[in-house]
Amino acid sequence: MRAMAEVVNGSEGSAALKMKMRLLVWALWLLGLVSSKWVDGFEDLNVTEQHYYDQSYGVSYASKPLLVGLTLINGAAAKGAVCLDGTLPGYHLHRGYGSGANSWLIQLEGGGWCDSIRSCVYRKNTRHGSSTYMERQIQFPGILSNKAEENPDFFNWNRVKLRYCDGASFSGDSQYKAGQLYFRGQRIWLAAMEDLMSKGMRHATQALLSGCSAGGLASILHCDEFRGLFPWTTKVKCLSDGGLFLDTIDVSGRRTLRNMFRGVVWLQGVKKNLPWSCANHLNPTLCFFPQHLIADIKTPLFLLNAAYDMWQIQASLAPPSADPHGHWHACRKNYAHCTLSQIQFFQGFRNQMLNAVKGFSRSNKNGLFINSCFAHCQTERQDTWFAQRSPHIGNKGVAESVGNWYFDRADIKAVDCPFPCDKTCHNLVFK
Repeated sequence: MRAMAEVVNGSEGSAALKMKMRLLVWALWLLGLVSSKWVDGFEDLNVTEQHYYDQSYGVSYASKPLLVGLTLINGAAAKGAVCLDGTLPGYHLHRGYGSGANSWLIQLEGGGWCDSIRSCVYRKNTRHGSSTYMERQIQFPGILSNKAEENPDFFNWNRVKLRYCDGASFSGDSQYKAGQLYFRGQRIWLAAMEDLMSKGMRHATQALLSGCSAGGLASILHCDEFRGLFPWTTKVKCLSDGGLFLDTIDVSGRRTLRNMFRGVVWLQGVKKNLPWSCANHLNPTLCFFPQHLIADIKTPLFLLNAAYDMWQIQASLAPPSADPHGHWHACRKNYAHCTLSQIQFFQGFRNQMLNAVKGFSRSNKNGLFINSCFAHCQTERQDTWFAQRSPHIGNKGVAESVGNWYFDRADIKAVDCPFPCDKTCHNLVFK
């Protein structure tokens, strides 16, 4: 594309040539949309959200997606439960009805972490560090949808999106006075749960704690705490989507993600809030990695993850800092540009993921869906959650698998065959 632009903008840039080049670019763009999901890159490598050109991926909507307003937690400040910049935290709640009136789904927002004063100062001027910048209304697609044809098992539940503005997966408890930074993720979690309990969640007969990416990690960290909010008669389970971050070696032989997590844990005072079953015998940084937590979680937990997680490829396996000569640049953005040896490196990552969940998967109470896709987060997008062409393992898609597991309709331990066997993937391709 760069070569094309140089020709068009150079001396040969006649009107006819420009038109031809525009048509060629347009054709290539359309071809890309047919074959893959295009992504406009990360805001920052410390951010786990992704931005897409085309959100539908062949999904047709009978009506516009539901818009849900932001509710600020007014009593949070008195508890010190504030965002990085000291503003009030918030959530989006859409009430359930009928058979779902006493069922609650809590979705913890993702959005990376901040592991240094500098990155946290930057973050507090964004929607991931301040409610000042949060959207006042957001869409509820996928697992949050209110339409039975888009979300058959949870459409009429009370559905909550808890906004993420602390930078430590709702787990820190500290502050940096000189920079006016408040690391209060744990307090935000507690204040939000208390507020929601007062709004009817205490009467729940069914509850599901879920989360995507950094929120998926948070749903693992807080799973047993969530269970403890309810009487034992309440059916409570947890779902982590794209939250199985691995402590793995990058392409340079270093551990980029471990270094990041070390900064998060120590800067934000996470140590005191880590599960004791891990923290009593391992370094606190290691206890921020799900692989050291999942086997000891008592509450039923479902792990949904892409075997070739695109955030981990971009920020942990082959980050620019580990690739100074750019050998992984093309592969990192588009799996179709990877060499055989690079694909083999990713296969090794997949093997590490499968090894990490071996003990976890032996428990009948737990669920597993690991598909061999180049993706990240699959519950909040309609095209990957529940649609005509959504990803499948065998004959079951993501939504059906999660629903079957939650309602005890089937034992779900679905692991895909290695790339490139799965033709149902919605693989992400970066701009």
